[in-house]
Amino acid sequence: MIRHSNLQKQVLSLYKQFLRAGKDKPGSLPQIQHEFRKNAKIPRTDVMRIEYLVRRGRRQLEQLKDVNTKQLGVFIRPPSNPSGSA
Repeated sequence: MIRHSNLQKQVLSLYKQFLRAGKDKPGSLPQIQHEFRKNAKIPRTDVMRIEYLVRRGRRQLEQLKDVNTKQLGVFIRPPSNPSGSA
């Protein structure tokens, strides 16, 4: 049986909580899965970044659990304009 570190247990628990909270919110499950898969590529040795993301995830989870939240918002960085004009 695989033994997980405390930090790995926190991440897995957070993921499960997100999936439970997002199942009734339209379009949230694919977004949750994408975000966790994207961050799964972070090396295990980058503990500071992982801890930061766990804290950020907990705050986002609380927002998702709010009854007034209908769906997850997405922030998309606008494409950079190489010509310098706006």
